[in-house]
Amino acid sequence: MKFNLRIWRQNGPDQPGGFKDYAVDNILPEMSFLEMLDVLNEQLTQRNEEPIEFDSDCREGICGTCGLMIDGMAHGPRLGCTTCELRMRSFPDGATITVEPFRADSFPILKDLVVDRTAMDRIMSAGGYISVNTGSAPDANAILVPKVDAEEAMDAAACIGCGACIAACPNASAALFTGAKIAQLALLPQGDVERKQRATRMAEQMDIEGFGNCTNHGECQAACPKDISIVNIARMRREYTKATITRS
Repeated sequence: MKFNLRIWRQNGPDQPGGFKDYAVDNILPEMSFLEMLDVLNEQLTQRNEEPIEFDSDCREGICGTCGLMIDGMAHGPRLGCTTCELRMRSFPDGATITVEPFRADSFPILKDLVVDRTAMDRIMSAGGYISVNTGSAPDANAILVPKVDAEEAMDAAACIGCGACIAACPNASAALFTGAKIAQLALLPQGDVERKQRATRMAEQMDIEGFGNCTNHGECQAACPKDISIVNIARMRREYTKATITRS
């Protein structure tokens, strides 16, 4: 297979950037999108050109670092799929594909397709820890959790923090990410001790980082590779409201 690529190139956060066209061939249909970029970088290196910088780690769809905007869609055209899981058979042979980094003021571009997503780490850090005893694992039945609550908590915990929800949102809102991280502990008894301060600190840190407000477009849910529901945004709002009322 052969593809024509329009890829965003930028030397640094304070440098101007722009799209540059590349042609890449000898691509197998079963290759992932990142493997295709590897092939392109090999060809660029052979021509003594600077390779394209992009984030990559697990290549198993569990770490979220691979996030790219592909033809205007976070992670590409397939639903419930990260960039590293996206196969080139999803594109017609000879297609022109536009590749760019996630766009948000809180995601400054470091170089080419690499963005700084540490703002999400700071939201997580603001949530703090849970007060549980360390040591040997307690008996599985020591703390009973309703099945519905356990399943909803696990669904929220499936968030890999890739930032696709933020990149897809017209407001660059981090509400789905923050909501999922708040919900996964708010639903479980282990997270109940710090429940109120966790909700207020994470929601307030989200605002400090400069993310936009949620206006219920629903793009975040559509772009999420783990199908995180916007129900978690509503849960975050309830948790924050209850915490602030009690605090005041």
